[in-house]
Amino acid sequence: MSRDTHPGAQCPHCQSHLALVPVPGNSAATTIPVLPVVLKEEWQPPPVAEVLAVYAGRAKDTVTAARGAAKVRESLNRARASAAQRRAAQKTARHTPKSA
Repeated sequence: MSRDTHPGAQCPHCQSHLALVPVPGNSAATTIPVLPVVLKEEWQPPPVAEVLAVYAGRAKDTVTAARGAAKVRESLNRARASAAQRRAAQKTARHTPKSA
């Protein structure tokens, strides 16, 4: 039976189906909704060795690696300069006397 055609009650928040279970000691007609217990598995990243195994047989291209490293250094230097400029502008804005 598909989830959409299930005749049972649904949780208004997560839309999961609720099981109707008879309460012991009462008549069989009396039921209360019970949420199904679903244990969620916590996600963990794959082992590093498994990820790096893909790159194990590749040769190192030093020219491309140097070019990539230079681009990263240039980008970091631009970001540092921009952050320093922004901090200096904020500092002068805070310390500039306001005219009335």
